[in-house]
Amino acid sequence: MTQLFDNHPPASVCVVRLSAIGDTCHALAVVRNLMDNWPDVRVTWIIGRTEAALLGDIAGVEFIIFDKSLGRAACDDVASQLRGRSFDVALCMHASMRANRLCRRIPTRLRLGFDWKRARDFQWLFTNRRIPAAPREHALDAMMGFARAIGAGPTPVRWDIPLSSADRKFASRYASYPTLAISPCSSQRSRNYRNWPAERFAAVARYAQEHHGCRIVVTGGPSALEQEYGAAIAADAGPDLVNLVGQTTLKQSLAVFAAADAVICPDSGPAHMATAVGTPVIGLYATSNPGRTGPYVSRQLTVNRYPDAVRQFLGKSADTVRWGRRVRHPDAMSLITVDDVTGKIDRLFTD
Repeated sequence: MTQLFDNHPPASVCVVRLSAIGDTCHALAVVRNLMDNWPDVRVTWIIGRTEAALLGDIAGVEFIIFDKSLGRAACDDVASQLRGRSFDVALCMHASMRANRLCRRIPTRLRLGFDWKRARDFQWLFTNRRIPAAPREHALDAMMGFARAIGAGPTPVRWDIPLSSADRKFASRYASYPTLAISPCSSQRSRNYRNWPAERFAAVARYAQEHHGCRIVVTGGPSALEQEYGAAIAADAGPDLVNLVGQTTLKQSLAVFAAADAVICPDSGPAHMATAVGTPVIGLYATSNPGRTGPYVSRQLTVNRYPDAVRQFLGKSADTVRWGRRVRHPDAMSLITVDDVTGKIDRLFTD
């Protein structure tokens, strides 16, 4: 595959990464790498509506919305917008049946997908080239394999998500040094196994206020679970706390993360949003392997109880299970103690 573009880089690239927030942040790093290698490359990105609210104003990239609310007609809608066009290559960085079907509708001779082992939902049936296999990679590095496969060389990893002056002004009203943002929920689902108990977040918030003079800003979406978490933390976390759960857009949340000194969150999109704006992340990981899905930059601040969870709930060692295997047990996140997290806070604010 690399030989195809050695002497003449692709003029046009179609990127397929529909969701989720964290994965689209990884995909953005790939897009930036392509643009840094080839400033004249034309990039078209097919993306979900929610994710476009965060990334859709990036200069030099054409975004086409994949509206999943249309059901099967969503593919037809995208295909109609691409009719009459042609791309040098499609980077199929989303392996799901919905995305796989979409890849077949992209007008190009080259549809590049994951290697056989990582091509979920039969992606290999819908692509005609594959990136080389690379075991035990971080999810961002796995996606960066698409750039390498078409000849783009390594460049400093960057995201540079635009933030308006209005969004930065919004964040400045709540974030004053030192500020610790807490994004407690990884999902709006009531039984999500990646969420840490709300009372432990509250204990950590009290500690940060008492020992480091932090202002606490709690963020999250409008779901009932997130509202419940925000209220529980605010009720028991000390006086210097602002509860913004359900009150921000994605861009405003990103601006809050950018203005904060650190973000605490479980395995979730905010971990990668904060990373994208250069803010240290204290990631809480027990149900998933931070080597694969953890914050890409501030790994030294990650609380990693994943090996303990694998041993206790799967009866195995972490180095023997499939890379990226999740521990879907409701008690797994309780293996993370308050002391685990306050130790990381001390390291952050005293180093």
